Amino acid sequence: MKCEIAQQNMMLAGYGELHDEEIDGLEEHLSGCEECRRELNSLRAMQEMLALNPMVEPSPNLLAQARMKLDEELDMIPAHGLLTRARSLFFGALANMQGAPALTTLLVGVGFLGGNLTYRYQAAHAPQPHGPVILMDPTNGMIANVTGIAATPNSEIVQVKYNRVVPETIEGSLDDPEIRNLLVKATTVGTTQDVRGDSVKLIANECAAGHRCNNGSENELDGKGMRNALLIALRSDKNAAVRMSALQGLAKYVGQDQHVRDAVLETLMRDQSSTVRSTAIGLLQPVEADSSVRQVLRTVSTQDESPFIRTASYQALQGVGDIQ
Repeated sequence: MKCEIAQQNMMLAGYGELHDEEIDGLEEHLSGCEECRRELNSLRAMQEMLALNPMVEPSPNLLAQARMKLDEELDMIPAHGLLTRARSLFFGALANMQGAPALTTLLVGVGFLGGNLTYRYQAAHAPQPHGPVILMDPTNGMIANVTGIAATPNSEIVQVKYNRVVPETIEGSLDDPEIRNLLVKATTVGTTQDVRGDSVKLIANECAAGHRCNNGSENELDGKGMRNALLIALRSDKNAAVRMSALQGLAKYVGQDQHVRDAVLETLMRDQSSTVRSTAIGLLQPVEADSSVRQVLRTVSTQDESPFIRTASYQALQGVGDIQ
């Protein structure tokens, strides 16, 4: 038995319309044909789906009204026109199918199998896609994330949606608000230590020159957060050279900003670099008469593990008069 005949017999057998003598031949064919077994499974799945949606019978009143409306419309059309014959044939076939639900289901199944075979033929003879294209141009940016994947059924075609991170470059003066804000961001999100170090150094130079180095509490967009960025770098950056740059940029504000003074005192007590700590002692000279500064210098001069730092702190205390 050929596959085409077997698939027709499967439809008839599914609705109990296949003769007994043909059932044995169909079963024998199915036992040796993997493709027809898949088709039978598809047919059974379709029947189960159709069974979940029982046919709803229209009310007698609705049928009567529909017939009356249909008769009125047909009376308005010429009796021997082409449109009349087409409508008669259509509604006649519809009435026959209403009276034979098994035949209707059979026609639907045949259309399903025919469409499935047509799709498989088109997919098998479709041109094969080329291999994946690797974009090596760095200007296109690196892939940030993949947002979706859709596979085409019964083929090797896959659609992948993704986003790229496209690098951009901006050039401008240090007085430009956008340049200054990017420098502030680079102190924490710079991709390399060199980038973070360069951004801290540029900000420190601006602050040392007194160029709108705000502490983040003011509303000027071009200076917002520059002094705060130096405070963060001084406290948390792992590179001693970067911490030294931040310290030098904050020197101008030790006497007028309590937050800067506290950060310098913290650096004196906890920084791991003796060079950075000794620089912090020098920055505290203008405010050595402050009680908190004197207290820290006394503690460091007597308890610090480094003899150099103890000596530097002691000498700083000797040059201070009475507490102001």
